[in-house]
Amino acid sequence: MQRRKLLAGLAALGAAGLAGCQSHCDEGVTLDRETVFNWKMVTAWPKNFPGLGTGANDLAQLIEQMSGGRIKISVFGAGELVGPFEVFDAVSQGQAELGHATAYYWKGKLPSADFFTVVPMGLTAEEMNSWLYYGGGMALWEEAYKPFGLIPNAAGNTGTQMGGWFNREINSLADLRGLKIRMPGLGAEVYEKVGAVPINLPGSELFQAMQTGLIDAVEFVGPYNDLAFGFHRVAKYYYTPGWQEPGSALECMINEKAFNQLTPDLQSIVRNAMKVANLTMLSEYTARNQQALNTLINQHNVQLRTFPQDVLLQLKQASAEVVEAAAARDPLAKKVWASQKAFRDQVAPWTAQSLQAFLDLRRL
Repeated sequence: MQRRKLLAGLAALGAAGLAGCQSHCDEGVTLDRETVFNWKMVTAWPKNFPGLGTGANDLAQLIEQMSGGRIKISVFGAGELVGPFEVFDAVSQGQAELGHATAYYWKGKLPSADFFTVVPMGLTAEEMNSWLYYGGGMALWEEAYKPFGLIPNAAGNTGTQMGGWFNREINSLADLRGLKIRMPGLGAEVYEKVGAVPINLPGSELFQAMQTGLIDAVEFVGPYNDLAFGFHRVAKYYYTPGWQEPGSALECMINEKAFNQLTPDLQSIVRNAMKVANLTMLSEYTARNQQALNTLINQHNVQLRTFPQDVLLQLKQASAEVVEAAAARDPLAKKVWASQKAFRDQVAPWTAQSLQAFLDLRRL
């Protein structure tokens, strides 16, 4: 009920913003309030998957309602139109107008992409949003995607993730050596540095990969998603903390040509709907994760474990080396990391003096 009220209110605001608007697209074709844009959104997530897939659905619905029906969006799950790792190219090439995914999937073609999702031992969700909106992060993200004809937008965040599911206990760094783990992004490079074997697979393939022994461990997001995937049926040990993904940003990229065909009011609606989606997804994960974790522990007898401190310290050191090496591989990546690191150093003391100090107190 509350979500329907929110969407209705936003739709009213969007409709009010249309009053008196007459504009034209870049090609000079005059548009009016009767023009309807039928867009496609391709996603990297299984259709209707909790949090991620439903977040894409909600964003599409929000844009349609805020625009008063002037933008209608059909959402396609991973594999329906394109594969999960083909979303970037599909939107860049105009096969779809929107793509819902996460930037580190594109690191092979864009070395700076990792930094727009998450850095191991890096920014929390709140700090990531602050860097994007108030620390110059969005301008750098737009600079990175511009050559591909794409406009990036933050459109969600999972918050701090879990360390993953393992089919054996991790008591020392030696237990990671040779371990085949599903892990994307810079976290994968950290595991590789300490002797593990990272493998990047889309979400839809993870359960079977664990079941068949293709991988020995899997990290996806956290309890809300992991319960839906049923990882508790193929792995015994669930580890925390998620050192590799402290605040992972989701994206919704826009095909630039399609965006430029919208009137200014519709452009504003699309961009601001994505900010609403960014807030909504983080709120949902915060609300659902502990509920799902309780189910995993109390109903499915999952063994919740904490990585040993010496393992975490070694992963922290490896993370610092991996991130610096990744930044050095590409001029833009170096520029992005310099900005993000400077912002982290600026805000980290306040996070410690405010949020961390309070959380320490609340635990007493």
